[in-house]
Amino acid sequence: MTPKATTWNHGHAEANGIRVHYVREGSGRPLVLLHGWPEFWFTWRKNIPALAERFDVVAPDLRGFGGSDKPGLPEPPGRLLDELVEDLRGLADALGIERFGLVSHDVGSFVAQRFAARYPDRVLGLFFFNCVYPGIGRRWLEPESVGEIWYQSFHRQPWAADLVGSSREACAIYLKHFLDHWAAEPGVFDEDFEAWVDNFMQPGNLQGGFDWYEGIGEARMKMMREGAPDLPKLEPPAYFLWGESDPILKVRWADRLGDYFANFEFERASGAGHFVHYEKPELANGRITRFFSGL
Repeated sequence: MTPKATTWNHGHAEANGIRVHYVREGSGRPLVLLHGWPEFWFTWRKNIPALAERFDVVAPDLRGFGGSDKPGLPEPPGRLLDELVEDLRGLADALGIERFGLVSHDVGSFVAQRFAARYPDRVLGLFFFNCVYPGIGRRWLEPESVGEIWYQSFHRQPWAADLVGSSREACAIYLKHFLDHWAAEPGVFDEDFEAWVDNFMQPGNLQGGFDWYEGIGEARMKMMREGAPDLPKLEPPAYFLWGESDPILKVRWADRLGDYFANFEFERASGAGHFVHYEKPELANGRITRFFSGL
């Protein structure tokens, strides 16, 4: 881990039968930051200090990631998203947090939406970066998209983690592809890249992250076969800051947000790709602060 990680306030909590690692900084209105793949809590390092000036910021590692437990997939694997939701509820309970804002990205956006649907009274608001939401529907299979999502099937192979983790060099090559290709400017993660490799070379962390794709696999295939489902709109206020240059979650796919969110604002982030919070931290921190301060 890089020296930057040595001054954070780390903690662990028992939640939903597992031990969840988190970093907690600041005081005020609670905010929980939910990361995606290939990430862990440290993806928020440019956001936590600024947000902690106004908020009580909690950045956990999702189950299977970082320093949290890696219990493997539930049975059936499709229950994984529900387990992640209950992990979040359990973490909030353990920390004495009743209502809180959710800031999420990628995998975390699945958890935030399901949590808001199940526990709307506990959600102050929802802030999303490049949200994976149901309105994308069959568009995952567009010619411009289908070549980008190969990794989602690769991660479901039982040997994938062994292959990627066969050496530090192999892991580094694999991670660097995504961190460079999904960002608007390749190299933006270079200063922290060794921390990423360190993290994913820890026992179980590659498989723990890959398990997400097995857990969501059947639901993903159902959406590709049947299209966008009809669901009740989420009621908590929401804000979307979407990177214009994201090759995997295309900004034009935000056109159906109104079908799934009752009250939302949408903004395109120019010069940003998939990792808006990391690529454009001043913009991200400003928008998060403004949104939650105004609720």
